[in-house]
Amino acid sequence: MLNFTAIDFETANSSGASACSVGMVKVRDGMVVDSAYWLIQPPPGHDAFSEWNTRIHGITAADVVGAATWAEQLPQLVAFVDGDDLVAHNAGFDLGVIKTASRVTEQPVPDFRYVCSLQVARRTYHLESYRLPVAAMAAGFEDFSHHNALADAEACAAIMIHAAKRHEVDTLEQLAHVTRVKVGAIGPVATREHASTHGPMALN
Repeated sequence: MLNFTAIDFETANSSGASACSVGMVKVRDGMVVDSAYWLIQPPPGHDAFSEWNTRIHGITAADVVGAATWAEQLPQLVAFVDGDDLVAHNAGFDLGVIKTASRVTEQPVPDFRYVCSLQVARRTYHLESYRLPVAAMAAGFEDFSHHNALADAEACAAIMIHAAKRHEVDTLEQLAHVTRVKVGAIGPVATREHASTHGPMALN
């Protein structure tokens, strides 16, 4: 069963703690079955909206007034994911947002395992660029609103669904294995997996 949740964040500025929107798409057995999108109010000290970022995603400081803070929305995010492995395009960025925003707001970093659709695309298609719009087009997903967090999550999901069909695999773990893409982790599970791989000395 190809089950996962695709996720994408937009940020107010270059700080990983400045998430201002999130989009998520839930995939069950290779089919999109649910989605969610909301704005996020970045924490004080990380809440300046750079002109550059606003030009990219169109979100301004005024848009997030009254939106849930990171701490307020994190339980809702975790509940939507509901134990799934995450998928993101350039996953280091999006999982870095979860880690950094949680630490800055003194929230426990949640347990997530994840696979990067950018890395999967590199091992699946022969393209001049593996940016999300180009990779999504290779997967047959075109004309979406790039840098809208929900649209980007949908594009990311489409890449993974198409790649799984192309590689003739049924699960995210099989897709990661056949494309030789590492399954990453954050949160306590990452610490445990690191310890089991490297032995108890790794945590000293």
